[in-house]
Amino acid sequence: MDKNQVAALLAGAGGHVSGEEMSRALGVTRAAVWKEMEALRREGWPIESSPRKGYRLAGPPPALSGAYISAQLPPDSLFSGKVLVEPVVDSTNTRLKAMAAAGAPEGTALIAEEQTGGRGTHGRSFQSPRGDGLYLSVLLRPRGVRLEDLLTLTGWVGAAARRAVERACGAPARIKWLNDLYLNGKKLCGILTELSFLGESGEPDYVVAGMGINMNQTAETFQAQGLGDIATSLALEGFPVERNHLAVCLLSALDQMTRDFPDRRADYLADYRAHCVTLGRRVSFQGPEGTRTGTASGVDGSFALLVSGDDGSEHTVNSGTVTML
Repeated sequence: MDKNQVAALLAGAGGHVSGEEMSRALGVTRAAVWKEMEALRREGWPIESSPRKGYRLAGPPPALSGAYISAQLPPDSLFSGKVLVEPVVDSTNTRLKAMAAAGAPEGTALIAEEQTGGRGTHGRSFQSPRGDGLYLSVLLRPRGVRLEDLLTLTGWVGAAARRAVERACGAPARIKWLNDLYLNGKKLCGILTELSFLGESGEPDYVVAGMGINMNQTAETFQAQGLGDIATSLALEGFPVERNHLAVCLLSALDQMTRDFPDRRADYLADYRAHCVTLGRRVSFQGPEGTRTGTASGVDGSFALLVSGDDGSEHTVNSGTVTML
């Protein structure tokens, strides 16, 4: 037994739970339970105790906790019991890809307090300071799914993440094609989805979907990073939220997404289109003949961006960087 098991019981109780009940559930003495309970209290967990009722968790823990997050998920959630929290990683996507190659089960979720080498699309870096954001990656192993469906998954993740942010704190986030969330015209979240294939058969093996959400940065923080006109955070826009709660909302939305994928594509497309900030905007993009400009006119059934070129030509943009002008 360790304190994470005690934490999971407390977090999942939904009220008071006696030391005797916990000792029976864990197969240890009440003294052992008390010892781990005190260890959690020293770390700042808000644990109340009553002589007649037992122990009760009065609020979220002081830091990210895999045990707490798992306990807030339904027992049948894909991610239940498989949420890992690390203090520092180079990149949650990079670390989880290595775990996937070593046989980690579908539904493994990795959250980091800090990333030293956070990655975005096209090799860009993603600033990931401790305490300022939520850096989370999940491992999916879709089976019996067509490759053309798997290639739309980034759009699904974007729609699911937007829903989760709104549910967690009410922030009216929007989607910038293809894989960023924006709030009040500035970047709030980056999403990176990576697909791996089996070497021998060429069949899809796993997908790692990662996201970094700006939560607590101040205007001064972004100015110091040279991002003052580009990025924003939930707190800065007036939507502060506790990090464990946001993680629960994200994993719940991603769990629902895996249940819906790929059959409910029409629903996710409708949600994506309704909240896509790129539509109707003049944009620049990379075409076969170099940089082109035009107006984003729609999102097709594969989540590709439709652009009406300034010269009257029509384009379907499946990848690459699209910049709103």
